[in-house]
Amino acid sequence: MKRLTAGTNLLLLVILLGCGRGAERGPGPLRVWHWMTDRIEAFDELAKRYERETGAAVRFELYAPSEVYVQKVRAAAQTDGLPDVYGVLGESRDFASFINAGHVLPLDEAMNRENQAWRSLFFPNALAVNAFRDGNPYRVPPGVYGVPIDVMNVQLFYNKALLAKLGLDPAAPPSAWQAFLDVGKLAKERGLIGLVSGWAELWLIDCFAMDYAIHQMGMRKVEATYRGKVSYRDSDWSRVLGLFAQLRESGLPAEGIVTMVNKQAEQLFANERAVFAFNGTWGVNVYQSMNPGLDYGVMMLPRLSERPMVTWGGAGSSFVVNATSHRTAEALAFLRWLTAEPQQRYLLEATQNIPANRVAAAALPAPLAAFADDMDSTVHPRLFDAQEHSTVIEALTKGIQSILIGEATPEQVAAHVDDVKRQALQ
Repeated sequence: MKRLTAGTNLLLLVILLGCGRGAERGPGPLRVWHWMTDRIEAFDELAKRYERETGAAVRFELYAPSEVYVQKVRAAAQTDGLPDVYGVLGESRDFASFINAGHVLPLDEAMNRENQAWRSLFFPNALAVNAFRDGNPYRVPPGVYGVPIDVMNVQLFYNKALLAKLGLDPAAPPSAWQAFLDVGKLAKERGLIGLVSGWAELWLIDCFAMDYAIHQMGMRKVEATYRGKVSYRDSDWSRVLGLFAQLRESGLPAEGIVTMVNKQAEQLFANERAVFAFNGTWGVNVYQSMNPGLDYGVMMLPRLSERPMVTWGGAGSSFVVNATSHRTAEALAFLRWLTAEPQQRYLLEATQNIPANRVAAAALPAPLAAFADDMDSTVHPRLFDAQEHSTVIEALTKGIQSILIGEATPEQVAAHVDDVKRQALQ
């Protein structure tokens, strides 16, 4: 999310607080706050269906973009003005702060009723993103606190026709790192772009880097780094950072990729100017709207070794129940209905997002199926036993941008990130 200035933050808080504490209370429809601009019509239709089936009214309320939504929720939490159902955007520490303040209802009891009937509907990693384990650093009681409504992960899209144009087999895209890099030279010779992604958005760089960090050294060593037990100067981290130097030297990434927002990257791939795009499951819907005839496949990032590759992902969007609402039973009933197979299939058809309900996700269009098949290989910061400081993540991802444009070496970035880490630990 883009950073807001202090002045903008203050203005937003004044506006949101001025909306009135009393406006958040009283009888009427069950209220659901969200930020998902691509689902306005779908949510409105689901609200109509729910009222027809149950006689209970639900009102979805959109607050967008996401930074405005975050401020809305934070302000409402301070004034006891949260709705019955809402979502918490941010890192594990943000989610934990809402739980510890009493704003989120624990869901284990509801999930475990009827021999875990509700819990068993979901992809395990989607629930794990919404849960805290025993001994977590935020002292949140272990359990599940959020209900996923869809799942996602981030992989490589590849244009089949362009691979064939380069003399490569579109049915067997390069699955090894060096073969992937070699596409850079071939693409340049044909006037094509090798790889696009919104790497002006640091979180996408973080996804790519973390996939390779875990692939290279395993999750436990990554977690040990976050705890300060392993240095960013370690040889494994040097190899991960070196991958970005290799990318730059190969000519595979688009020129100016570090200033490219993801919407621009999506347009380049949809217009068949790029061979690969590093993007998430939402890209299926985006590319369908931009170029319905686009012929592409989806693949995991190329391997460095025989160690299994991972993909950044888990729950895409999730809702929580306001623990202070007088309508928690109604909220739970609605969320269970929303995540049942018929509603999940409707959301799939309307939004082209993978349902969190595994039964509803059993028959997906080919591109989405390629993502869903790898859901058991997903990793996410919320699944780690330790989380990295935001200042360190920022130093790492901005350092990677510097490597990609040739302003810094992997060794220089590793040293700088390690210095930032030391400061964060003090």
